[in-house]
Amino acid sequence: MASDNLLGEFLRARRALTRPSDFGLPEPIRRRSPGLRREEVALLVGVSVDYYVRLEQGRDRNPSQQVLNALARVFQLDDEATAHLYELARPEPRRRRAGNRRPEKVGPGLLRLLDCWPHTPAIVLGRHLDVLAGNLLASALAACHNAGQNAIQALFLDPGSRTTFPDWHTVAADTVASLRAAAGTDLDDPRLTDLVGELSLKSEEFRQLWARHDVRNRTTGTKRFVHPMVGELTLDFETFTVNSAPGQALVVYYAEPGSPSAHALGLLGSAVATDRQPELRQPQPKTTAPEAGAQQRTAANDQR
Repeated sequence: MASDNLLGEFLRARRALTRPSDFGLPEPIRRRSPGLRREEVALLVGVSVDYYVRLEQGRDRNPSQQVLNALARVFQLDDEATAHLYELARPEPRRRRAGNRRPEKVGPGLLRLLDCWPHTPAIVLGRHLDVLAGNLLASALAACHNAGQNAIQALFLDPGSRTTFPDWHTVAADTVASLRAAAGTDLDDPRLTDLVGELSLKSEEFRQLWARHDVRNRTTGTKRFVHPMVGELTLDFETFTVNSAPGQALVVYYAEPGSPSAHALGLLGSAVATDRQPELRQPQPKTTAPEAGAQQRTAANDQR
């Protein structure tokens, strides 16, 4: 999956997604490929066709700021995608990759924080959208929030996800764009390579979305869920970076106060609290002998 011409791949993908009619250009009935032709992009950007072809082919790797801004305008890139374009054109030197990257773990303080929110679904995601931790309500809300699995794998490979998310196609597009944004120019990361390779083989929809080269970090927004017990919920979410663990993100869902979704979320929270399920969180260290004794005494007291 790694390439030494990431800029060219991005330009080709965005060119295919740009309609000639957006610029008053005719759309001939017979086009060998969708989107703008190279000569049309060159005309709109204000460069020679030969120069633009060299950019796509990776034979010219130093476009000026003026050219990059013109490309962003022609391809109608938002601020985040424009920043990604600049990153591809002027990549920072890569650090030497460690042989074995240490597994991502959630700090004990953040785990305690999740437990303090029994009425607020919250999960912690890793750099490749692995669900590293989550509280009980998050797990009850959607199976893809269970710790130990990968959120994007669950989204594309678990048929039940299409029932959980009524707006599945929107959620899928946003999630793929988020994964590419997190990857940046580090597309030869072994974990990412394996993940994208598996999903590309098993899901045509993922393969098509990944090929678009969309880049989008959804730090806030709204998502709809359908739960078999409480029905449909419309929840807002906020995403926070975990400063103590670069690459990790805390995602918190909440409902508008007094709304039907707030009532449904309250019912689900009550059901979870009554059921007293075992917590689906990051595995904890083995209990020491004194701690085991304390747990046994607590259990004995509960039975009296």
